[in-house]
Amino acid sequence: MLAVITARGGSKRIPHKNIKEFCGKPILAYSIEAAQSAQIFDEIMVSTDDAEIAAVAEHYGASVPFLRSAETSDDFADTDTVLREVVQEYQNRGKEVEHLCCLYPTAPFVTGDTLRSAYELFQKTKADELVPVVRYSYPPQRGFVLEGAELHYRWPEYKNRRSQDIEPIYHDAGQFYFMRMRALFSSFEDIHKRMAYILDEMQVQDIDTIEDWELAELKFRISRRM
Repeated sequence: MLAVITARGGSKRIPHKNIKEFCGKPILAYSIEAAQSAQIFDEIMVSTDDAEIAAVAEHYGASVPFLRSAETSDDFADTDTVLREVVQEYQNRGKEVEHLCCLYPTAPFVTGDTLRSAYELFQKTKADELVPVVRYSYPPQRGFVLEGAELHYRWPEYKNRRSQDIEPIYHDAGQFYFMRMRALFSSFEDIHKRMAYILDEMQVQDIDTIEDWELAELKFRISRRM
């Protein structure tokens, strides 16, 4: 049972984003500590191409048994490609991975309890993959599109519907994923059973810009007081 924290060094919008200080310590530390406190992993490793990130990871107790290849370190490498490289490298070293958790390095809202609860659901349902999701705060079915400067409902059939009467839609929280090896080495469409783990809005914050970062710190401090 392997936790893989994917922490590339080449962030451009927020330089060295994965080890930037977040509420008192490198943001990467929160993901490592959550994985440690979950007590469900045989190993917690960080996949990185950056020596400074590797040093921070090891300082907080994660392993960095190897660095990423050049092919999985550029701006175009997707998460599955990175994970496949990790699993294949472990296999080359004589270690078979049965279950895998991909945990992002900028997910300070994830806790050990969340990971443990999500893993229990993953196991109970015998899912190929488990994805944490959060409900859209406003129904996307009521969204507009622009034609020039004019506003038009994208789906006019919903314009007179009350928000509470519209089916909820969820989006990927972008924090972690549990998966079996058959899911990792299959296409998205070929995964037979994908389960949702529902999160509250206060547990989720996308962090792409400095403004996102500041909002995440604010939400984090509030959530710790709740």
